[in-house]
Amino acid sequence: MIVCVAVADQGLVDPRWGRAQRVALAELGDGGIESWREIEVGWGVLRETGGEGSHHARIARFLREQHVQAVVANHMGQGMEHMLGKLGIQVRLGASGSARDAVLALLRHDGPGAA
Repeated sequence: MIVCVAVADQGLVDPRWGRAQRVALAELGDGGIESWREIEVGWGVLRETGGEGSHHARIARFLREQHVQAVVANHMGQGMEHMLGKLGIQVRLGASGSARDAVLALLRHDGPGAA
């Protein structure tokens, strides 16, 4: 499973999902995080260059190109959440603290042996 999370300084979850400067793509396996790649996306700056629809389309295109199956975020607007749902991308909100720990929490919740 490939999970995307907005990452701030010191590896913390960036609370600004749709305005994130950088995101991490984590590939999860049975044993945890198999790969972690951080990418500068500049969504905060790009958000100001068009309307909400074009901004959502930009993010959707990125997530599809990266084969993202889940997004872990602190919060996001209803429009963004709806768009991700239409793409079939699982959304987990309320994440804070370490971005890696937030992604691992998804694995513990959905992985083998999850209740």
